[in-house]
Amino acid sequence: MNVSKAHRRWQNSGRSVAWLLAWPHPRILLLLRDLFVEYDRLQKVHDQLRRQHENVGQDQDRLRKEQSEDKRRIAELEKKLAERDEEIREKEERIADLEHQLAGRKKDSTNSSKPPSSDGPAAGKRTHPQRPKSKRKPGGQPGHPGRCRSLVPVEQVKRVIPMVPDSCKGCHRRFTEKEKRAALENKVHRHQVTEMPEIEPEITEYQFGLITCGCGESNRVPIPPEIRSGSGPRLVAFVSYLTVFCRMPRRKVEKLLESALGISIALGSTQKYVEETSQSLQAPCQELEQQLRNEPVLNGDETGWRKDGEKRWLWVLVARLFAFFVVARSRSSKVLEQLLGPAFAGILCSDRFSAYIKYHKGVAQFCWAHLKRDFLGIEQLGKTTDADHFARDALALHARLFRLWHRYRGDAIDRGQLIDKAMPIEKKLLALGERYLDSEDAAVRALAALFFNHTERLFAFVYHHGVEPTNNISERTVRTAVQWRKICFGNRSEAGEVATARLLTAAATCSIQKRNLLHYLTEAVRCHRKGLPVPSLLPQPA
Repeated sequence: MNVSKAHRRWQNSGRSVAWLLAWPHPRILLLLRDLFVEYDRLQKVHDQLRRQHENVGQDQDRLRKEQSEDKRRIAELEKKLAERDEEIREKEERIADLEHQLAGRKKDSTNSSKPPSSDGPAAGKRTHPQRPKSKRKPGGQPGHPGRCRSLVPVEQVKRVIPMVPDSCKGCHRRFTEKEKRAALENKVHRHQVTEMPEIEPEITEYQFGLITCGCGESNRVPIPPEIRSGSGPRLVAFVSYLTVFCRMPRRKVEKLLESALGISIALGSTQKYVEETSQSLQAPCQELEQQLRNEPVLNGDETGWRKDGEKRWLWVLVARLFAFFVVARSRSSKVLEQLLGPAFAGILCSDRFSAYIKYHKGVAQFCWAHLKRDFLGIEQLGKTTDADHFARDALALHARLFRLWHRYRGDAIDRGQLIDKAMPIEKKLLALGERYLDSEDAAVRALAALFFNHTERLFAFVYHHGVEPTNNISERTVRTAVQWRKICFGNRSEAGEVATARLLTAAATCSIQKRNLLHYLTEAVRCHRKGLPVPSLLPQPA
């Protein structure tokens, strides 16, 4: 019970101080005095505690306000921190995107699967292995056989001019005719000069007479189909040859014919001649397309093409003795199904493009040249420890494998030895892929999955005859088409697409078979005009 309550109870009891003072006992008076003194002290303590309570309340209000202010400031700081975190995240994403773009800019045909045609003149200088500088002078070395144009037989020479001295350069005695004739029969030094003859067009005029019969009927021989166009087969074939093989634009062909050959033709006639040559190649190209399904080994590749601004794809399939081109609307596996059927029984060699993997479930060979460029790209552009270690081990296995392959190509080892020595490399490559399947580096993880899931498609060349470890043959074949595309920018009609594919097919096939393309095109146009079978592009048995 506090002092205030005791005091109120004392007052309410009805007893007054005066009544108490009436008591004469001194001890009671002393007790009352001490009681009032204690009351006063307690009252002072109460007042002091009340003031302290009020101060504490004020302090609590102040602290509440400060706490509220602190919460507001913390909320603002958390908001700013979240905004800064968002800015940092966006900038990190932008930095990662820029680094990815920079890495893409640094990629070229030496460290990625990009074709050499995409490098352009601004591409970086190709790096080559450092070799000790040779002390030999440039050019042919002593003892090296010289290479020059060989002399043709005398029977093929159009004109022979004898060159003999008239007199001795020492005593100035004049030589007799007998000595001159003898000089031409013994130790003759032959020197031939090749000159280009003056070219003139060979124009043949056909005159068709008109005979009117007594019955009134007019008679005239119709113009034969082989001469109806007004241009001979050789001229038509030559225009196509300049277009597809020499990759000359139409206007350049027109100017060359006029200035060098004295033949004036319209610009549209060049395309007309190309399409006529294309028509003459229809049967030979269909024969090659049918033969594709019977080939034991095919190499495939594709590149972009255009038709009147629309996207197209130029496909090439290269066999041992011929090549076949086709312009398609898509880059999907449906093109392969149309060319090779639902399933190809042979070995399909290609890069790692998904269309080949989706279509072909049989024996296949992936290109090791593409793989090596990918290894170099990871080594040069990778920023992780996994990238460094993976590229180092993969490049070492690649070098071992190709040293072994070159020994086989050089007849140092046979097929059995090649298989025995390649099997440890194959196992190590499989183990390398398994070790990096969960790598944080996306490029490393992708190639590791390739090693682990498609090892047999990397070593088909070891076990099967006629299979190369790279896809270079199809890339070299399609390169002519890429160069032509950079000049002509594609086609403008479906007939132009067909002509492109057929002319490229004939040019590549003749190159593989060492046949004269101009002669073949001339004969094809001549036979087509006469309605005769066009010579086949397949090699004929001897």
